[in-house]
Amino acid sequence: MPQDLPGFYYDAEKNRYFPCKGPIPGSASTSSSKSSTKPVPREIKFSRKNEVRTSKLLHVRELFGNLISSKKGKCNFKEEFRKTRASHPKVWKYFGTEKIGDSALERINVDVQLLEGQTKTDVLLAGGINGSLSFSDVGKARQQSDGLQSIPYCVWPITRGEETKCSVSPEHIWRETGASLLMSSNISCIKTFRKNSSSAMEDGGSVQHAMISTLGSERHGGSLCIINLSEPLEFDHAALFIRRRIQEIANFNCTIWTADCGSNKNRVVIGTNMGAALVDPETGGTSWVLRSKSDVLAQQLVHSGNVVLCGLRNGAVISVDVREKREGSGRLVRHRISQLPLNSTTAKSSKRWFKLSGNLYPSHTIQLPSSISCLVSLQYDDQYFLASSMDGSVKLYDHRLCQRGAVQSYEGHVNSHTRIQLGVDPSERFIMSGGEDCYLRIWSIKSGELLFRDKFSSTILSTVSWQRREELKPYTGLTGETNTATDYHEEQSSSIGASAWLGSQEGLFSMQWP
Repeated sequence: MPQDLPGFYYDAEKNRYFPCKGPIPGSASTSSSKSSTKPVPREIKFSRKNEVRTSKLLHVRELFGNLISSKKGKCNFKEEFRKTRASHPKVWKYFGTEKIGDSALERINVDVQLLEGQTKTDVLLAGGINGSLSFSDVGKARQQSDGLQSIPYCVWPITRGEETKCSVSPEHIWRETGASLLMSSNISCIKTFRKNSSSAMEDGGSVQHAMISTLGSERHGGSLCIINLSEPLEFDHAALFIRRRIQEIANFNCTIWTADCGSNKNRVVIGTNMGAALVDPETGGTSWVLRSKSDVLAQQLVHSGNVVLCGLRNGAVISVDVREKREGSGRLVRHRISQLPLNSTTAKSSKRWFKLSGNLYPSHTIQLPSSISCLVSLQYDDQYFLASSMDGSVKLYDHRLCQRGAVQSYEGHVNSHTRIQLGVDPSERFIMSGGEDCYLRIWSIKSGELLFRDKFSSTILSTVSWQRREELKPYTGLTGETNTATDYHEEQSSSIGASAWLGSQEGLFSMQWP
């Protein structure tokens, strides 16, 4: 590895040192950097508002290599190129999709049976606040016209007034007439069971099972259902297929706000107004892992499967160990945890205390200013997780440094009382969320920079579903280290992963990088 020289940086491609303009990021300026007379490229302002053209970035790279200058110091060409693409998404809206994905949305890959034989296709499993569950085909598998066809039209970017300009439109989506179910109450969550690498290769990446939870009502408590997708779907009989393959495995005398599931149909965890519980998908057996008087509004199984993050109505995020207990230790351990009052902005506010029971990690407990809206654990390094609260806070945390506060913050999010999903792209470089102001925002996870902020929906974009990680080739994660991937694989995964579905009461939207 070449030795670092004060005032210079090493270009691996050109195998030589170049002088730095100004101090090296993260270090003090040196006399050698001030005395350098070597010509240095003019700083490029990578402002998303100025819409820096890709051709300009490529021109700078050809002249000066991957390490280029900006007003913030030296930066990597590839990272800036990805940010530029993420700052200019293209968005399409689908006709006839009102209120079908405003509560839960999951894009899945399944086997389908056609006249020509068996193939694979993408489908959207969408849940509405009104309790409707719909099943839509995305792509080219369905060519008949006997279903309900939703045609996309471009709503972003806007070039002049209300005129929009987009490249080739994405595929249409089809819904079989009557291929919708009305569940017992509002749908609170839809998740597919994650697969480990070996099982994913065996079945070609197709989803085998999906989990659905309902919120509950005055007459019925919340319920947990499983849809078996292991056998090929026949679109001509989609309605019958769904009704035949959906199975209620457990119902509860409480409200189910959220749920999450592990790999290969081996673990489900639910968040309720009474705490959190593990549910066996095969038998419906339930064991409580957290008892709390504060509702569990958000949940995320850490990808090791041993810990579940629970986001409470009082703003606390609790780490709960869900491993099997030893014999004779069936009772949950009681804890008394300090808490600042919600919406507290002063350090002088008197502390409050709340009680809960479970196998907790008290040192990993964090407190946000308002009720937790969403939790997302990063897959490439499950020490990191994202948390959003209903005061508009969006932050990145490290389990090992919880007591020190957030690692990164993302400014500009607007929320006051709504449960809004956060979306992380498969490369885990970008985070996306709608807001109560009906704007969509995209940030860089690593830098916290706001890359995109615009409005193309008249209602809140409350759900998001991105392409699943196991369908992509390897790429670099949050730390920037490459996981057995070449530059070609990185570009492939970045391109493939830049496709997301968004849901609101107004309808479904498809978003892609340009």
